[in-house]
Amino acid sequence: MSFYSSTKDAATHFFFDQINKGTYVLEYDIRVNNTGDFSNGISTIQSMYAPEFTSHTKGIRVKTTE
Repeated sequence: MSFYSSTKDAATHFFFDQINKGTYVLEYDIRVNNTGDFSNGISTIQSMYAPEFTSHTKGIRVKTTE
């Protein structure tokens, strides 16, 4: 499976030509600037051509230390 990713200040977007039925895990490197307790927000997936097909994950807390 191939994809294109675009990272901006507040989000990373992934673009796929096709995703077959199944479960997928996307992993990518990030860099931590500050220590503390943060919320990662939610992850959302949506079809560009059929936006009624959408789903999202729950948000979690992330703690960073030195």
